[in-house]
Amino acid sequence: MSEVKTWQISNLQKKRIKVAATKTLRNKGIKSRVKTEIKKFEAAVVAGDKTAAEAQLVVTVSEIDKAQTKGVFHKKTASRKVANLNKAVNRM
Repeated sequence: MSEVKTWQISNLQKKRIKVAATKTLRNKGIKSRVKTEIKKFEAAVVAGDKTAAEAQLVVTVSEIDKAQTKGVFHKKTASRKVANLNKAVNRM
């Protein structure tokens, strides 16, 4: 296969490259925020502080739901993450 020269890329293709880069950056930020909240939640669970874990659960579930609404996570993936967090609190 031959290499694609820059003069062969249409304006629409250039726009799609730019949009993809923008969305990738946005999605990375959202995923990072969710991971951070999950880590905070897991720290509260490991510490054995049920009240802190329940308070953090609300924040974490909210972030996961926002990510799912924005299309970063599939609906079932978000649901699975929330279910696992709830299970962790109920085991305490």
